[in-house]
Amino acid sequence: MTDQPADGLMPFHAMEILKRAKAIEATGRTVCHLEVGEPGSPPAPRVIEAVARALPQAQGYTNAKGLHELRDGLAKYYAEQHAVSVDPDSILCTMGSSAGFIIAFHTAFRPGARIAITRPGYPAYVNTLLGLGFGIAEIPLTAANGWRLTGADIAAAHADQPFDGLLFASPANPTGAAVDRAGLQDIVDTCKRLGVRLISDEIYHGLDYRGPSVSALELTRDAIIINSFSKYYCMTGWRIGWMVLPDDLIRRAEILQQNLFISAPTLSQIAATVALGERDYAEEQKAGYAANRVLLNDGLHALGFDIGTPSDGAFYAYAGISSFSNDSLSFCETLLDEAGVAVTPGIDFDRAGGNRYVRFSYAGKREQIELALERMRGFLK
Repeated sequence: MTDQPADGLMPFHAMEILKRAKAIEATGRTVCHLEVGEPGSPPAPRVIEAVARALPQAQGYTNAKGLHELRDGLAKYYAEQHAVSVDPDSILCTMGSSAGFIIAFHTAFRPGARIAITRPGYPAYVNTLLGLGFGIAEIPLTAANGWRLTGADIAAAHADQPFDGLLFASPANPTGAAVDRAGLQDIVDTCKRLGVRLISDEIYHGLDYRGPSVSALELTRDAIIINSFSKYYCMTGWRIGWMVLPDDLIRRAEILQQNLFISAPTLSQIAATVALGERDYAEEQKAGYAANRVLLNDGLHALGFDIGTPSDGAFYAYAGISSFSNDSLSFCETLLDEAGVAVTPGIDFDRAGGNRYVRFSYAGKREQIELALERMRGFLK
């Protein structure tokens, strides 16, 4: 994991740590997996049953935008969860949020355009933008402000280095920070004033522990909304997500989908259609994350990690390691090799200051977190 960046591209260290952990497990040792943001439970049983029934017939492509049943279900989701009316024709089903980012960038911007992202932030933002030939403006966030982005942050960054778009997540990865309605309105208003196109990454919606998640759709119809079934609905490997597009971008996005991806996987779309009706199951999983959230936060604090109050949402703890190391990658590799605990180095999320942080995922089972804390207690001594 010593790859040097080529044209700015860096490895996705969470996946590098996972690969290293799998190699350790192949020798017969056990590993506590706190490195990837992957729910520890499978999709709802009815999802699996529906896919099993559909398997013999569901072999072909769908409409490039996705199954009518799924897009109608998503329109109903926005009506029920966010009290907004969404035309199913403005919804595009994608191969996870990852494909949604690619389509969004190429739909809303021309090659070479500069897109702003937060630091720390999801590493695929940086690497995807660089790989596609776009420029990046990073907006630094601080623990002092709970890692939350503000309109003032956006305006200051834009004055220093103008940009065409802003990609923003709430709740966020790796910090779990979320803005409230007033905070999101501030961000929306600032983007409008500056002529910046907002891309709202809402993949962790439903996993907000302070109250209902607020969608940018409740405040504006000019933003591109990206979401996924991976996190809340426990469907990471199914690679199924969606976009809600402003009217002026719908046709271009559809054309790009036709040519880049053809359509999202048929079986995954069928699974997602059923998953939308299984929110009770999803809420049961969320209750487990909520308990893990407190357990992990308290445990890390007791071990000497620099960590404040539990995260607002998602299922991550972003913790300072200044008491132990100033090299997060080396710290994570040694922790994995010697204690069998897999966590992600902060350099994944912040190339400037991430050496002082690591990210823990509490999306797995409680027993894994308890064992990880016990192993780290021995390791840190």
